[in-house]
Amino acid sequence: MNGILNIYKEKGYTSHDVVARLRRITGQRKIGHTGTLDPDAQGVLPVCLGRATKVCGMLTDKDKTYEAVLLLGTETDTQDITGNVLEKKDTGNISPEQVEECIRGFVGEYDQVPPMYSALKVNGRKLYELAREGKTVERKSRRVKIYGIRILEMDLPRVRMEVECSKGTYIRTLCHDIGEKLGVGGCMESLLRTRVERFSIRDSITLEKAAELMEQGQLSRVLIPVDAMFHHMEKAVVNRAKAALAYNGNPLAPGDLELSSESGSGRKNLSAGEYRIYDPDGIFIGIYRYETGRKCFVPEKMFLDPDERKSGKRD
Repeated sequence: MNGILNIYKEKGYTSHDVVARLRRITGQRKIGHTGTLDPDAQGVLPVCLGRATKVCGMLTDKDKTYEAVLLLGTETDTQDITGNVLEKKDTGNISPEQVEECIRGFVGEYDQVPPMYSALKVNGRKLYELAREGKTVERKSRRVKIYGIRILEMDLPRVRMEVECSKGTYIRTLCHDIGEKLGVGGCMESLLRTRVERFSIRDSITLEKAAELMEQGQLSRVLIPVDAMFHHMEKAVVNRAKAALAYNGNPLAPGDLELSSESGSGRKNLSAGEYRIYDPDGIFIGIYRYETGRKCFVPEKMFLDPDERKSGKRD
């Protein structure tokens, strides 16, 4: 199978656990996840199967939306509720208005220091491995962007909020930083990822549901095709006589392709940029870039494996 499954990761699973379980469910090895979610976190985890594993990195880089509960007055070594409590402070002297004003102050770009309990590597070792040994190392801050924070419910010391953010943002660090700015400390009590790019929680399925669909022979119907990730690009279909050139990743001349306009037919004036390339049978071949100087299409990313191109197996 080739495509992307929108999996709802339940509490207690690591992202690697999800991949291992899906390998058993589907019976295929070529599966990869698109970014880690802590075991206690829940929500959207796109998982790539077959040729779709080539877009894993691309999905990791996409913007995301989370629903989190911030617990003020409690600071832990992991910045979430699962860690050892370092300090507790009274929150009775802060008002809802102060909390709201502080939270809204984090909208925009800010420099965030990754937590020690994270999978980032320093000198070849993961930070959480060092943290478990009682070691703390200096971490460089990273510029992240908070596109928006919507307060869903406030019952101090808890604040439930929706956060839209850029890649690389740690929500538990955001909770910690809000608490620090308020002077009472804070940690993340719960986390639910509700969106990764086009993948939303309302369309996600659990591992149990995936297993059920596999038994029924219906799992492929919930697989999102690889080319759906490039829907914003212009579509082009290679002529049958030139299809072998495209399968093998050769440059293509404008006359080798038929470009689709929004009306579904005709040829447009070519502009520099990326195009989705298909064979005459509608099989997605890959992404080509049109270079106006050379007046030709050159391959950027191929989605047919060499053995499939050689054998002609393209399904």
